Amino acid sequence: MHKIKVAIPQEVVPIDRSAMKAAAQAVLDGEGIGAASLSLAFVDNATVHRINKQFLNHDEPTDVVTFPLSGRGAKTLEGELVIGAEVARRVAQERGHDEQVELALYVIHGVLHLCGYDDKSKSDEKIMRAKEREYLRKLGLADVVDG
Repeated sequence: MHKIKVAIPQEVVPIDRSAMKAAAQAVLDGEGIGAASLSLAFVDNATVHRINKQFLNHDEPTDVVTFPLSGRGAKTLEGELVIGAEVARRVAQERGHDEQVELALYVIHGVLHLCGYDDKSKSDEKIMRAKEREYLRKLGLADVVDG
């Protein structure tokens, strides 16, 4: 069973809750995760900037920060995603696509991290981009993956 909570402590960018849950669900199902408890928080630039600086020492707003809350081999995959809603809006406008699709990409990206994928090396990044495309396609969404 998958429990996915959505929090939207900002009013700048509207969030399609059901679409975001569906994005997370697609990855959990596709990766064979039997039990999961996830929290998706869609925040403003100031909040994601503060979290990015505090936890990753990057002094800028970012797309998504992933917090795994369960260890390897746990029966239930637990984690929290903090998603930069305003970042998604800006990137979507710059690249000329729907901000809800950009947000779904961030959810997919973050859940893939929780499932053990990484994008630190070129080869790992290539695998992760392919997975992102796979899940966007499964959801019937446009390929907005950069790279």
